[in-house]
Amino acid sequence: MADKTFTDANFKSDVLDSSTPVVVDFWAPWCGPCKIVSPTIEELAKDYEGKVAVGKLNVDENPQTAGEYGVMSIPTVMVFKDGKPVKVTVGAQGKDAYKRMIDETVAS
Repeated sequence: MADKTFTDANFKSDVLDSSTPVVVDFWAPWCGPCKIVSPTIEELAKDYEGKVAVGKLNVDENPQTAGEYGVMSIPTVMVFKDGKPVKVTVGAQGKDAYKRMIDETVAS
């Protein structure tokens, strides 16, 4: 499992108020591509441990946050820095694409 499970209730404290960048995987249990991406997200959580927080937000259980960020298709992966989404990708991507998003965010 990724570092954290984000919810409507903890999103502000765990993502928006985080002092480090945060990767959020917007997903749902019925989503086939989400299941494909899940192991990659877990690998990223291990790879970036201590540098970047990585977690998942179930869009079915947390529609408020998904709606606020305009998540219309899943998987959507967003990288937040200083309380704002700075990188977004929609659809299943390879690990290199996610690493590039994270590395560019950390470097900026």
